[in-house]
Amino acid sequence: MTATTTLLVIAKEPRPGRVKTRLTPPFTPAEAAALAEAALADTLAAVAATPARRRVLVLDGAPGRWLPPGFDVVPQYAGGLDERLADAFAGCAGPALLIGMDTPQVTPDLLDVDFHDCDAYFGPAEDGGFWALGLARPEPALLRGVPMSTPVTGAVQRERLLTAGLRVRDLPPLRDVDTAADARAVAALAPDGRFAARLAACAPAADRRRASR
Repeated sequence: MTATTTLLVIAKEPRPGRVKTRLTPPFTPAEAAALAEAALADTLAAVAATPARRRVLVLDGAPGRWLPPGFDVVPQYAGGLDERLADAFAGCAGPALLIGMDTPQVTPDLLDVDFHDCDAYFGPAEDGGFWALGLARPEPALLRGVPMSTPVTGAVQRERLLTAGLRVRDLPPLRDVDTAADARAVAALAPDGRFAARLAACAPAADRRRASR
């Protein structure tokens, strides 16, 4: 990655009842929020370790102890997810790569992109969405109107890039953390991370609750 690239992380403040609701059950809302916080912390650590001109957290909510130094914090635009992603890119003057908070297994190597011979990067998610989107020349219109949170979101977004005549380079597919099964699979991929440690702490209580039913 060149030092002219902006790294964007779009996230929600990890508060019980507001994040990772598909993890409940088997986890309680407080446990789901703790897992979300750990995922966000791992994601921000990877971003902090990646060379960039600017690092921006596009946040729905307020920052907490999980935010490392070196990040600008800007509020999310009010609207659908496509509008919020578009607005995040609108604040960038040059090349930018955007990721979410749902892939704590992400590494600096995955984020080390170079726009020298391409116009866009696309990171597909295993659920049909996408975990990363990079644009050499941020154009918010490329995101507006893309149906979000559907099995075809990623395909539609990638086709939008190609239709615009952009040279697209694909990143490896990653698994988002949405369900308990996702959480276990992702933790196994990054066993030394905060997310894996938090899952290990939460899982016994969740197992006991399940067994008592």
